[in-house]
Amino acid sequence: MALFDLPLPELERYLPDLEEPADLDEFWAGTLAETRRFDLDVRRTPHDAGLTLVDVEDVTFAGFGGHPVKAWVTRPAGSATDGSSLPAVVEFLGYGGGRGRPHERLAWAAAGYVHLLMDTRGQGSRWGSGGDTPDPVGSGPHVPGVMTSGILDPADHYYRRLFTDGVRAVEAVRALPGVDPARVTVTGGSQGGGMTLAVAGLVDDLVAVMPDVPFLCHVPRAIALTDANPYHEIVTYLAVHRDHKAAALRTLSYLDGVHLGRRATAPTLFSVALRDPICPPSTVYAAYNHYGKLAGTRPDRSIEVYEFNEHEGGGGFQVDAQLRWLAGVLAR
Repeated sequence: MALFDLPLPELERYLPDLEEPADLDEFWAGTLAETRRFDLDVRRTPHDAGLTLVDVEDVTFAGFGGHPVKAWVTRPAGSATDGSSLPAVVEFLGYGGGRGRPHERLAWAAAGYVHLLMDTRGQGSRWGSGGDTPDPVGSGPHVPGVMTSGILDPADHYYRRLFTDGVRAVEAVRALPGVDPARVTVTGGSQGGGMTLAVAGLVDDLVAVMPDVPFLCHVPRAIALTDANPYHEIVTYLAVHRDHKAAALRTLSYLDGVHLGRRATAPTLFSVALRDPICPPSTVYAAYNHYGKLAGTRPDRSIEVYEFNEHEGGGGFQVDAQLRWLAGVLAR
């Protein structure tokens, strides 16, 4: 993929005007209050993954609507019972993926963190090793995928449920033994990066935020700029439902990572790939440049730029950067 978006100097200055719904905060406060009427109901089952240096638990907690959400929790062996109080990393997954197998993501536990990898309701069958969390909520007519599921009303949209699950994942990890609740970080790539920004805007006492090539940002520009799915699901829908544009864009404005990320208060490390056809660079920079603008004190921000990469972004190089950056944040 050739360079197709704005030149880097323009990206670094890119700060688009936003059409943020006036009742955004009220909408999300009501959503979370409704969900918190359900007990968090964290259930932990030891899981024999054949690993000796890492302990694994199969964890379930109550997400949106009290629906059960699965997660893997991995941590240094013995740290749940030895009096440790470890920092935790909550990770969200990319579009179509599920939590897979616990041995597939060991970097954070190996680095001394408690790692909660949240399964993604209704997904987990497009790549990876599968998911285990159903989405029991139905939808009106929509394009295959989740982008247009509930597209005519933010109260019905799929991502209202998934973002709420993400907030509850932070609450669940804080309820685990051996976790320091004051040192919780959220991270994820692509869809998981968009979720990271959403949760950062909805939870105001995180220690750090690490969105990697985030999806679900500056959605109106994204659907105008790329023909790639998942954004193209919206275009496909509107090509059929020609009179639904206003309602669809209104719904998506409640879910946009740019709008929610403006409310974040924790320091952040982003990544962007300048040849990314799925999450165009200007949509990532819109989120980065607006990040934390509504916080009382603007949080520290930094971004890793991968000039020659597409949606894979930095891959293992970005994990290296995250490990070093987060250690520095915690040391401060």
